[in-house]
Amino acid sequence: MSRPPAEPADPSPDRVPGHSPDDEVPARGRPGGVTIIAAIVGAEATALLGAAAWYGYNLLSGSPVLSFWGAVFTLGLLLASAAWLFAVAIFHFRGYRWTRAAALVAQLFVLTIGFPTLTGGLIPAGAAMVVPAVLALVLLFHPRVIGYASRTGGGTPAL
Repeated sequence: MSRPPAEPADPSPDRVPGHSPDDEVPARGRPGGVTIIAAIVGAEATALLGAAAWYGYNLLSGSPVLSFWGAVFTLGLLLASAAWLFAVAIFHFRGYRWTRAAALVAQLFVLTIGFPTLTGGLIPAGAAMVVPAVLALVLLFHPRVIGYASRTGGGTPAL
């Protein structure tokens, strides 16, 4: 895990625990890009949760399905994906390193659905997917966001 050490070597109040002295990310200043990315990923998770609720309602109301257990699996996949994206949003906001890769992959998945939706004539729905995903992708590679989300753990070595 990428948590800050319990007792940092430099307990300076102006630094984020776990950063070396030459890092330039102050403790009181979470980059705005981190907050925006966490909000975008959280909104995507909420949209997936809404899709799961709609899908579950249709499944329970007796809508015809080809395979009942396939539909249950799809519902479980939607719920698991929403839970995963909520975790990514929360831990990215906290500054964990692994969340950058997870947010990047999530945005690429959104783009693979958003572009065909946009070019297929559903402009508002496609733009609602593409614009936040592109914004999150750009912000994921901003130097301050990378610096904030690159903290490493200071625990004991494995060997």
